[in-house]
Amino acid sequence: MTKTPDMTAMLKDVMGSFPVDTSAMEGAFKTSASLNEKLSGVALNAVEKSTEISTKWTKDTVAKMTEMAKAKAEPADYAKAMTDFASASAESAAEHMAAFAEIAKKVQMDTVELMMAAGKDAQEEATAAVKKASDDVQAAAKKATSK
Repeated sequence: MTKTPDMTAMLKDVMGSFPVDTSAMEGAFKTSASLNEKLSGVALNAVEKSTEISTKWTKDTVAKMTEMAKAKAEPADYAKAMTDFASASAESAAEHMAAFAEIAKKVQMDTVELMMAAGKDAQEEATAAVKKASDDVQAAAKKATSK
């Protein structure tokens, strides 16, 4: 009778000949975590600045409304106060929207810069990992053929 080859033992030997290096995965995780930290910093900075603009805008509007709400001597003064408020509000809206646009532009530029740097780093890491894996496979192949 023929003996059936032990496939489990053969598979173990084959897999043992090709070692797995987890340092590439650890490096990728650290790179990803670092990128996420930087992107979060950009987002939180934008939130902080946007909140400051919103708060200033609200305070300005309330101050203008307080002026508009004061009692006037003549009925025409109410129309003038309303016109002044509307004009000042439109001007204020334009200023604050421009400030929001500047924040958005900065976020976009910072994000693109971070992504470009991350892409460059990832490419360098991938090249190094492929070279190391290739060297490891060649070494393992030589070792397996020399047995």
